[in-house]
Amino acid sequence: MYSDTEQKELVDLSKQLIEMELGEDFGVLEMQSKQLADVIRYHEWRYYILNDPSVSDYEFDQLYKKLEAIETLFPELLAEDSPTRRVSQDLSSDAIAIQHKTPMLSLANSYDAADLEEFDAQIKKITGETGDIDYCVEPKFDGGTIVLLYENDKLVRGATRGDGVQGEEMTENAKFIKGIPHKAAFSKQGIQSAELRGEALIRKDVFGKLNDKRAEEGLPLFANPRNAATGGLRMKDPQDTEKRKLDAFVYQMGYAVNADGGQMISKFKTHDASIRVLGELGFNIPGDAHKVCKGIQEVSDFCLEWQEKRESYPYEIDGMVVKVNRLDLQQKCGSTSHHPRWAIAFKFKAKQASSKLLQVDFQVGKVGAVTPIAKIEPVPLAGVTISSISLHNEKFIQSKDIRIGDQVLVERAGDVIPYIVKSMPELRDGSERPIVFPTLCPSCQSVLVKPVDEAIWRCENHACPAQVLQRMIHHASKDAMDIEGMGGSTIIRFHELGLIHTIADLYRLDYGAIEELPGFGQRSADKLRSSVESAKKQPINRLLYSLSIHHLGQKASKILAGAVDNVLDLKDWSFERYTELKDIGPTVASNMTHFFEKPGNVELLETLEHFGVNMKQSAEDKPRTISADSPFGGKTILFTGTLEKMNRNEAEAKAEAAGAILLTAVSKNLNILVVGAKAGSKLSKAQSLGTVEILTEDQFIEKIG
Repeated sequence: MYSDTEQKELVDLSKQLIEMELGEDFGVLEMQSKQLADVIRYHEWRYYILNDPSVSDYEFDQLYKKLEAIETLFPELLAEDSPTRRVSQDLSSDAIAIQHKTPMLSLANSYDAADLEEFDAQIKKITGETGDIDYCVEPKFDGGTIVLLYENDKLVRGATRGDGVQGEEMTENAKFIKGIPHKAAFSKQGIQSAELRGEALIRKDVFGKLNDKRAEEGLPLFANPRNAATGGLRMKDPQDTEKRKLDAFVYQMGYAVNADGGQMISKFKTHDASIRVLGELGFNIPGDAHKVCKGIQEVSDFCLEWQEKRESYPYEIDGMVVKVNRLDLQQKCGSTSHHPRWAIAFKFKAKQASSKLLQVDFQVGKVGAVTPIAKIEPVPLAGVTISSISLHNEKFIQSKDIRIGDQVLVERAGDVIPYIVKSMPELRDGSERPIVFPTLCPSCQSVLVKPVDEAIWRCENHACPAQVLQRMIHHASKDAMDIEGMGGSTIIRFHELGLIHTIADLYRLDYGAIEELPGFGQRSADKLRSSVESAKKQPINRLLYSLSIHHLGQKASKILAGAVDNVLDLKDWSFERYTELKDIGPTVASNMTHFFEKPGNVELLETLEHFGVNMKQSAEDKPRTISADSPFGGKTILFTGTLEKMNRNEAEAKAEAAGAILLTAVSKNLNILVVGAKAGSKLSKAQSLGTVEILTEDQFIEKIG
């Protein structure tokens, strides 16, 4: 439908229109309205037909709102075929079109509480209601819309949304989707024929497994669960649909008549009542994320609550849908040609955005790993501005065919970690360049090597300046020696000024010189001196972890600390002696042996001891004897979210003291998950396993006494 050149031009035009202020001259606005209509149609085609969007939802909404604003200002510019006058369509040219019983409209969008208040005021104006209105709030699922028709209690037809009037027939595929019953007892409600609206979805953890399998088979990865779900609806073989492991939720009874053709929806009085009936009939309906709210303030609070909790939901949701609960008031409100006036979508902060990859820098880590870092045009995403993203390794770049100059789709995984979902090769103009991985270390020019069992290139020069700097940063970090006030930026600054060169220098700082630095002064220098003195007293498990020995994590550091009286004793240990310890494998044993074989490393520890850094086993390092009646004896535990009554390190220490074994990720081996505020994807994954005991912070504190 669109050539590569046309697509490139339309994407470039989209960026310009998003950033462009609307004109004041009628002629300029007329031109902008035509341009906006053109790019919106293009992006609808990419989104609904190809399931491969080239802009984020938020960027699309910005374009749509600008066109709406122009048409509101000058109604004469509202063309008959304007995208604002119709529902976006997902009908492909070879589809069998199915007429819906009632039109299926889009939703108006809001992004903040002010929009919701305006919506509430409009509802009251139309209906004449003066008190608080009851609203039903439910998840805005990010999947593929489905329309299901039941007659005489049997599923007789399934279709996609299409253009809102007619959709693409997919009845046989619908029968292979979990959550779509082949029979439902509508007749007990006096209903002979019912048309339901819903969403086909893929659970987040299932989506991850699908992509893992596609990677193993050398197939392109799905960009997101929505694309995988909508593509699954259109599979030519229903068994291929089944392989996508789709679920389905219903969110509205759009049409219901009795045997005489009489309308039956109004018998339920409220939207909430109709949804509950559908749940009783065997359909999936939203659980805790569904609520009837009294007044718009409660609506706003509930929407903002779920904006923070979205990652804990097992399925992708990109907002909340707010509906007038009383069906008679919905009738009074009516609809436009585009959306019902009685409903609005509260959209969450964008998780995805598109940007341009400007260049790639190569960063050397504390153990020599060389990581490519993408520098992109800064883009706002989920409340922060993203300009740098890790590309992980050479294999990641090759698998996604990422090139310098590409337009890329960026996502914040778990609203935390920036991630490049995909490149957009169809938008290339020939100026893009392949990313060439260096053969020499960017810092010290040593030849890079890639171990057979790893995907990462490494610099093996232990004296590499970049590695030395990163090891200093790690040594002072919170989980290691915890030198407060000695963060990464401070260490880099001190290093550039020549105040520190090695880890040992952190303990012989020139505080007089630091006092004179801009932004410091005597008080800051004294505070830093106090932090350094405190760090000297840390238990030796922290010291071992701070040394950046490859594969030596916190757990293994604690095991080793419990087995020696003094850290320097380890210089006499053999490979076999390490492996005699439970949970110390050959990799850690080999790396520990190599570390102490190097005279410079032993000399570093002796220097640290000379400066007063503790080298002896402390009470915290001694192996704990756990009694049989300990609250968490032998159970694995993991913490997620923000704890309010203690910090994470304190909570983990208390859990270990109570006999628990700490884990770092959710897996089938996890027994207990302790959930703090703003819990993320770990909670949803644990819930999906069904075997994990989930505790609040207060419940955890109660159990440990």
